[in-house]
Amino acid sequence: MRAVAYRASLPVEHPDSLQDVELPVPQPAPRDLLVRVEAVALNPVDHKVRQNVDPRGEWKVLGWDAAGTVVAVGDEVTLFEVGDEVYYAGAIDRPGADAEYHAVDERIVGHRPRSVSFAGAAALPLTALTAWEGLFERLGQAAVAPDRTGTLLVTAAAGGVGAVVTQLARALTGLTVIGTASRPESAEFARRMGAHHIVDHHRPLAGQLAEVAPDGVDLVFSTAGTDRNLPAYAEVLKPFGAIVAIDDFGALDIGVLKSKSISFHWEFMYTRSLHRTPDQDTQHRILERVARLVDDGVLTSTATNDLGPITAAGLREAHRRQESGTTIGKTTLTGFPR
Repeated sequence: MRAVAYRASLPVEHPDSLQDVELPVPQPAPRDLLVRVEAVALNPVDHKVRQNVDPRGEWKVLGWDAAGTVVAVGDEVTLFEVGDEVYYAGAIDRPGADAEYHAVDERIVGHRPRSVSFAGAAALPLTALTAWEGLFERLGQAAVAPDRTGTLLVTAAAGGVGAVVTQLARALTGLTVIGTASRPESAEFARRMGAHHIVDHHRPLAGQLAEVAPDGVDLVFSTAGTDRNLPAYAEVLKPFGAIVAIDDFGALDIGVLKSKSISFHWEFMYTRSLHRTPDQDTQHRILERVARLVDDGVLTSTATNDLGPITAAGLREAHRRQESGTTIGKTTLTGFPR
């Protein structure tokens, strides 16, 4: 099968940073689906793995957001049948989906929303799972609580995760959503996703937040800059507030949170699949719920730019854009060249 892979960690400008290759079609394990990949989407995890995980000469396939069609199933599969159209984010410790065929555990897969294209569906799984788990599991918000009041700060609200957090909070809770954005176009996108207020994350946050939320903030969904912004979070959060973070950084001085009894949570969407937790099928149920919300018009896909067929050249360009830190929504690629 055709695939895009790498075998040495190289800068994205290098022609060998991602290459078009031929690899064997994977064989599905008992709980696996074999999916013909129709579209993929980019996330920061793609370029972070490419930059930091050296496969030492072996081909490594990236890609952790995909939509496609089931062409075969393992012996113990119960949730899907051949011919089903699906979407999913896969598992970080298995080969990725930048390939014509991909094997994935059915427990972390959902039936794709039918009201959007394969590319529109591929843009959703990783960000929707991260947003759902972070907001409703880590921060403890009820999934349908329009009478629940409070204020939620979402950093990088025009990014992939931030845009879905904003939509979920606006649609399913009564929280007032404050998003951060630094450019007019990203601010406008965040407003379209449902943010009530926008502040500039390139300027000191505390003063801006005091203007739009003079009584303080209840919750923070920190998608970027957690280490840099932690003192501001500690200042603006109310006593017994909570933070959930998804970004990568070094040491973090959480002592600044103690006097207000502010809780700090991690959200890593791959925890369930990576550690084979007994509740892996929770992600199947979340994706099924998200698909219904999309088809009901409650949520919208954050796909903003499709770069054409899945090729090494196309994915190098997608990685370059992702690494720039200026993308709005999600970048997708659709199909393999005929």
